[in-house]
Amino acid sequence: MREQRMSRRAVLAGSAAAGAMALSGFPAWAADVDWKKYSGTKLEVILAKGPRGDNLQKYAKEFTELSGIEVESEQIPEQQQRQKCVIELASGKPSFDVVHLSYHVQKRQFEKGGWLADLTGFMKDPKLTAPDLVESDFSAAGLQYAKDDKARMLSLPWSVDYFILYYNKELFAKKGIEIPKTLDEMVMSAEKLTDPKEGTFGFVGRGLRNANMTLWTNFFLNYGGEFLDANGNILTDGPEAIEATKLYQTLLTKVAPPGVAGFNWMESMAAFTQGRAAMWIDGVGWAPPLENPTASRVVGKVGYTVVPAGPKGQYSATYGDGIGIAQASPNKEAAYLLCQWMVSRAQGARLLQAGGGVPFRNSVLDDPATRSGVKMPAEWLQSVISSAKISKLGLPVIIPVAEFRDIVGSALTATLSGADPATELKKAHEQFRPILERSEKT
Repeated sequence: MREQRMSRRAVLAGSAAAGAMALSGFPAWAADVDWKKYSGTKLEVILAKGPRGDNLQKYAKEFTELSGIEVESEQIPEQQQRQKCVIELASGKPSFDVVHLSYHVQKRQFEKGGWLADLTGFMKDPKLTAPDLVESDFSAAGLQYAKDDKARMLSLPWSVDYFILYYNKELFAKKGIEIPKTLDEMVMSAEKLTDPKEGTFGFVGRGLRNANMTLWTNFFLNYGGEFLDANGNILTDGPEAIEATKLYQTLLTKVAPPGVAGFNWMESMAAFTQGRAAMWIDGVGWAPPLENPTASRVVGKVGYTVVPAGPKGQYSATYGDGIGIAQASPNKEAAYLLCQWMVSRAQGARLLQAGGGVPFRNSVLDDPATRSGVKMPAEWLQSVISSAKISKLGLPVIIPVAEFRDIVGSALTATLSGADPATELKKAHEQFRPILERSEKT
């Protein structure tokens, strides 16, 4: 996969190039970028299976028309894709140039391995980067994910998953209850909305070990919790974590459906779409099924808003993925042209409008034309925009993040059977601390 360097051509020379420019969302004033510089190059891309991969594959021909660069891509189920990426990158001879990475699982691992190319210089080069692609257009969470501790840009933020509060407007109206603004109000509202005889409950959420961490994190952050101290020590057995766990325990044992300790997002969604739960906190990407008449009994009845505030702040636990270039790739500049096209305004708008993901770029979310094309209700879009302003990383940036989710998640699940939150968190802390320390030494 050697790069073929050709003589520079003006991007807007000819109607075909102009048409490709328009299709790909790059404005005329981006003509200084030499999109044809690597015409004839072939890039290999490895993707985690899902809407973002679908979006790339659906429109990849437009990028080829614009640049002359061929794109070969493969979508693999998420867990297998993660394993394949690690094995190949660690070998030093990956079969791909561009990699789709899951920030909340792989960020620290990829950085420590030195597996990603530094994009900082590329972003500053006007011959490689369109003027509208600037760091300030990415949300704070996106930049925190994409940059390493030396402030180097090692990937481009692609799609973000903010956690929001879904609520059943019909159930709220029957009880004359207002949308909760705080976590305390949410608990009180959930109690009033719970009627086991009617088969309705005030709240539903993930209770299953590991999966439950993404819900709990919203409470932990809003109680003032931080995952790590300045020295990298884990902080999940302090007073903030204990109070967050007490709230989690109350919600899932007092006002949630039976069997919630075994619920992941699928079971939680099922309870909500059946009209059995009045409130549900989870990722913004689950909205399309709720508004699908063939799959949901609550179409037109769903409200969307930000996660209620806690005593120490209001944050939306945030997860996301990015697109990076393998350090071992011989086609780095050509790959960078593809990466910036993948996170372009046009591609971001398509992703958002289809409900397939939420771009990290503020300009996409703020664009009236993009908003007008979104198929989801206006409240959903507003919850996305508002959550972007209060986003905070939902998991610690560490290598053994899977073990962290397992161990602390087990402690949370134990509290649903009556175990004491402080005791369970202390045990989890002592079990995980040496795992974290070993990971940083190897």
